[in-house]
Amino acid sequence: MDGKLLARIGAAVFVGIAVAMTLVQLHEEPEPRVEEAAAIWIPDGDPLPAQLRACAQMGELALSSSDCRAAWAEKRRRFFGVEHPEPYPEPAFPDAPMSRDN
Repeated sequence: MDGKLLARIGAAVFVGIAVAMTLVQLHEEPEPRVEEAAAIWIPDGDPLPAQLRACAQMGELALSSSDCRAAWAEKRRRFFGVEHPEPYPEPAFPDAPMSRDN
């Protein structure tokens, strides 16, 4: 036998096996996925998660609520580990839009 013929036969066998394995994989039933429920950790006696949910339900009204601003500041403080003396300064004119430099 010639070396080229042997190499061609080997390549053909390899391609045939690869195609056969692919077809077997395509016809197998996928394993059922077991989805675990995401556990939400809520510390005992901590009102912050409930307050943040209430602020989220308020929509745009939460932007003008000092309680929501304080809750968001506390959430940021806990997340970043940064101390802030107060959440945000109260605007001098509540109806006026705040400028970007505040």
